[in-house]
Amino acid sequence: MKPLIFALCFVFALGSLSAQTPAWQPSPGHTQVPIWPGAVPDARPVAGPEVATTDKDFLVAGRPVVGVGQVPKPTMTVYSPEEKNTGAAVVVFPGGGYWALAIDLEGTEVCDWLTSKGITCVLLKYRVPGEGLFPRSGPYPKSPMALEDAQRTMGLVRFHAAEWHIDPHKIGVLGFSAGGHLVAAISTHFEKRLYPAVDAADKESCRPDFAVALYPGHMLENTSKPFELNPYVPVTSQTPPTFLLQAEDDPMDTVRNSLVYYAALKKVGVPVEMHLYAHGGHAFGLRRTKLPITGWPQLVEAWLGTIGMISE
Repeated sequence: MKPLIFALCFVFALGSLSAQTPAWQPSPGHTQVPIWPGAVPDARPVAGPEVATTDKDFLVAGRPVVGVGQVPKPTMTVYSPEEKNTGAAVVVFPGGGYWALAIDLEGTEVCDWLTSKGITCVLLKYRVPGEGLFPRSGPYPKSPMALEDAQRTMGLVRFHAAEWHIDPHKIGVLGFSAGGHLVAAISTHFEKRLYPAVDAADKESCRPDFAVALYPGHMLENTSKPFELNPYVPVTSQTPPTFLLQAEDDPMDTVRNSLVYYAALKKVGVPVEMHLYAHGGHAFGLRRTKLPITGWPQLVEAWLGTIGMISE
């Protein structure tokens, strides 16, 4: 059952086939930077030092997945395009059930793809406690931590836009599973910070210019009706243009998560594009398999062109 649990929940188990290392580090040439210069707002204790776990019980496209847990202090890592630069940037939220982060499958591998297309990638390692530990870092409003980290990071990217050769009007977000919910959360909670302003970066808008949510979860919570959007995702006409993708056989986050969000966006006139596939399951990331759904990056690239974020 362990691979199934991992596939469904991204709970990074510590079994005999798992390899643990201390705190996660990005690849050479990249540096993760704390997003909070001092005390972290709404700080919560974790069980121990940060740990990165490679679970060899669960493979995606024949390769294991690295999970990070016990993260009390969030960081961001900037990946800049090496050749052409479109001026666009994407803040990436890995999934992991708000317990852990699929840091390679839904993080660094996303940045490799985006930078190859001339898009700056900012990987957010937001706060998570670790496998089965509480309090979880989300979803908002049960916990504000992940959304606070997302808001802060968006402000920082805009504040440093000129330095990082980014167009401040072309900064979006992309996330998977719980990270997909975080995409929706920041897309609908940007008018006011959840924390007291720290510095000039918090005076910048934290509204994404576009949003990509892949197999999002938590969109059906806090409701009494079978087909109703989570009321804590308060969609308005100011919610940014959104791209949604999910498999109809997703066993963890049912396809209704995307459907209710799509319907709410359409109702208020927000430009939205949704792609549903019969097969694909959950937690496939960018790794190509025989399933057509894993060709989704090309769909996102085309969509970014149609909304004017990158050149076709």
